[in-house]
Amino acid sequence: MDAVVIATYGIVGMVSAAAGFFLCRSQESKKLKNASNDAGKIISNAEKEAENLRRAAQLESRDAALKARNEFERKMRGAKKDLMRSERRLQQRANNIDRKFDQIEQREKEFNQKEKELGVQTEKAQESENRYRKLVLEEQQNLERISSMTSEEAKNELKEQLLAATRNENAIMMKKLEDEAVRDANMKAQKIIGLSIQRCAADTVAEATVSVVALSGDEMKGRIIGREGRNIKALEMATGVDLIIDDTPEAVILSSFDPVKREVARISLERLVTDGRIHPARIEDVVKKVKKEMERNIKDEGERAAMEVGCDGVHPELTRLLGSLKYRTSYSQNVLLHSKEVAYLCGMMAAELGLDQRMARRAGLLHDIGKAATHEVEGKHSQIGMDLARRYKEKPLVVNAIGAHHEDIEAESTIAILVAASDALSASRPGARTEMLENYVKRLRGLEKIGNSFDGVEKTFAIQAGREIRVTVLPEMVNDSLTHLLAKDIAKKIEAELAYPGEIKVTVIRETRVTEVAR
Repeated sequence: MDAVVIATYGIVGMVSAAAGFFLCRSQESKKLKNASNDAGKIISNAEKEAENLRRAAQLESRDAALKARNEFERKMRGAKKDLMRSERRLQQRANNIDRKFDQIEQREKEFNQKEKELGVQTEKAQESENRYRKLVLEEQQNLERISSMTSEEAKNELKEQLLAATRNENAIMMKKLEDEAVRDANMKAQKIIGLSIQRCAADTVAEATVSVVALSGDEMKGRIIGREGRNIKALEMATGVDLIIDDTPEAVILSSFDPVKREVARISLERLVTDGRIHPARIEDVVKKVKKEMERNIKDEGERAAMEVGCDGVHPELTRLLGSLKYRTSYSQNVLLHSKEVAYLCGMMAAELGLDQRMARRAGLLHDIGKAATHEVEGKHSQIGMDLARRYKEKPLVVNAIGAHHEDIEAESTIAILVAASDALSASRPGARTEMLENYVKRLRGLEKIGNSFDGVEKTFAIQAGREIRVTVLPEMVNDSLTHLLAKDIAKKIEAELAYPGEIKVTVIRETRVTEVAR
């Protein structure tokens, strides 16, 4: 029984194994068949895509070939058109050349004909010239025989007569030309000056030589004076300015010929009065601070003035001196404003005359630079300005213009003359320079009185607004050696008795005239 069961199980197992084997084979054959079908489909699709790509490539190549052919045909048509135009131009040129050749041949024929005619006329002219020379020779011989003069003598006499007549005519012509030149020059100069004045419309502001500081009350005067006058003494020593405290209500007057010191004193006093603390130590501290501020302001003003008139490269020391001119006046005219106005006028007139405008403005701006140092250096401001400009490497043209603007030296350029003219124009503007008539006349009379107080003086003349006096002496009372002593004595007496800014030139003139009458 066990054997049968085992056999049965064995047969069942074999059958199962056989069934499983056949089943697997069946499934594998199905999969293989499906894979074959799929592969066929993929191949078919690939062949279709390849065919499509081939057709697309053929179409693109056909389109590119067609485009290239069209482009080539278009270029060929353009080239043909250009070639046809070139052929037409060449044909026209050939026709023009043919016409010119025909014209040249025609002109050559005409020239040959005229040459032949000219040859005939030349022969006739030669014959006429020979006859003329023969006649002239005969007439010359007849004239020599009649006048008893040779041809050379007649030529010399004729030359002398012509030369005398020519000289007379030249003299008349030169006089006429000179008159016309002077008239035209005057008209042109007036036009240039008029245009320059119109274009340079500057305001004029009169300034005084004293400053007034307003006070809140008269009790402040006592605080400014201080105990036993120590405050006012400290302020005068620190600033170098005289303080005048009089009966003028609520005001203190500052007096000094140095405008910078006067401005420092004014600002310092105003700050002290505003602060209320007035004592020597405080005064010295405030004055030092104001002086530093003033130095900065002076430098800024100088740089601003140089920039406004277009002057670059000015030495820093000259710039500082230029800025200090803001606080300097000449007969109440602000010197810095005057210098800028002279620079503008010089530049405008130089432009009208075709000269260097920048150099003209530079010379005009620096022409009064010596006035910034007249309180420290003796001499005329023109000479001081020349020395300063030469020291700080200004060009010789500018140096000469500074020295020549008051005719102290000879002008060496047209720009120097323009500076002198512009200086006179700026100073002569209505309202530019004003001074109290009473003080002005008093100073002139004082100068003339001092000159007339010496023995041997005939007359004294105060000129140049009191900057110079000329003394004429009696030659029988004052000899040549005494004139030098007289000039020194007059100068010393002026220094002792008068107060004035700058300097005053004293000139003593001794002249002897002898007159006789011939009868």
